[in-house]
Amino acid sequence: MSQPTTPSPAPDGRRSRWTEHRRARKEELVDAAVAAVRLVGPEFSVDDVARSAGVSKTVIYRYFSDKDELIDAVLDRISQAILLPRLLGELAVDRADDRDRLRAVIAAFVALIEDEPALYRFAYAQTGRAGRADLVAATEHAVATALGGLIQERLARVGRPTEGAMTWAYGVVGMVQLASHWWSVARTVPAAELVDQLTALADGGLGTLLPPRS
Repeated sequence: MSQPTTPSPAPDGRRSRWTEHRRARKEELVDAAVAAVRLVGPEFSVDDVARSAGVSKTVIYRYFSDKDELIDAVLDRISQAILLPRLLGELAVDRADDRDRLRAVIAAFVALIEDEPALYRFAYAQTGRAGRADLVAATEHAVATALGGLIQERLARVGRPTEGAMTWAYGVVGMVQLASHWWSVARTVPAAELVDQLTALADGGLGTLLPPRS
């Protein structure tokens, strides 16, 4: 004879509400930190975030163990909400012309430097932090992986070796990133001309390696 089953305990509604409240509150504080970076620059302080949020530093430290954890949250916001949607969104658009696709992605990156100079400087300033997330490297990897997949698909479609796909993708992404970073300080040409120059270089290189689109 089977034993009666014991009903599962009801979900703890109060715990769920508290978890959601804490998550939402952390998001609000990250909003305030992003605003502080835009206002003060890469060297923002926790005091700047507290002023932006209209709270005390004590409140900040209820949700973040230290400034490094807050920086990680800001980097994640820049990556997931601002940077990657722009770049991967342009790569995902199926344009008939390779040069147009390259130009759109390069233009999106240069536009980010123009539109969000403080956030860009902040993200780049965190490159190579010991033991912490590296937004620049992670973004390069995400974009190069997406571009490499497109190159690999094109090569495979015509029966050509695909081993060079990721090498070429990283080469293009690294070239654009480093040249754009140099330009962000040097400002030797207008943004539109920089996009044209980088597009010509990237397209000229890939154009000799990739089969024509059918």
